[in-house]
Amino acid sequence: MPRAAILDVDGTLVDTNYHHALAWSRAFREHGIVLPLWRLHRHVGMGGDKYVAALAGDEVEERLGDRVRDRWKELFDGLLDEVSPLEGARELMTDLKGRGRTVVLASSAIESHLEAFLDLLDARDVADGWTGKDDVERSKPDPDLVAAALEQAGTREAVMVGDTPWDVESARRAGVETVCVLTGGFSADELRAAGAVAVFESVSELRERLDETPLA
Repeated sequence: MPRAAILDVDGTLVDTNYHHALAWSRAFREHGIVLPLWRLHRHVGMGGDKYVAALAGDEVEERLGDRVRDRWKELFDGLLDEVSPLEGARELMTDLKGRGRTVVLASSAIESHLEAFLDLLDARDVADGWTGKDDVERSKPDPDLVAAALEQAGTREAVMVGDTPWDVESARRAGVETVCVLTGGFSADELRAAGAVAVFESVSELRERLDETPLA
């Protein structure tokens, strides 16, 4: 039985994945790089430190990476008022706490965005801790974020909840199983192929069927 639940935030607890894709698209375009939105979305969930090179190559990362990231932040900041928690997100945290689980949030978000999401979720008095991109050397899909969350939880007996293959890979590399939801825009087949042990349409369905998961 897991002692802890490690919860992703973007796309899992808050509805942000397409906002991120749009902000990245605009940031790249302003620097003369036009990429299709579907490709940008496919990499949401990966840390911003890896994102530019993954989409546009190492040469663009070396030449423009920091400028694109800075502009992405500004553009995403302008979309924050349009971001909402996903239905049942805070209730999932309270459900898990009620089952005696330690709840730690592990997000690739930069500190200012993570703080905004904590406010949206009213999570500070529910979650036992949280860690973001600025707290670790390497972001998802490297295992550092999940490892840091496990350290906060004080146990390696944990299950991850996420929405992208990057979450699954990060957790797997940290030795943790992942339960996924479809709210990030990736298919059930993709998430299972990445290694998710269970996939649910939404956080609400996950809550209803919690007894069927390793989180029970």
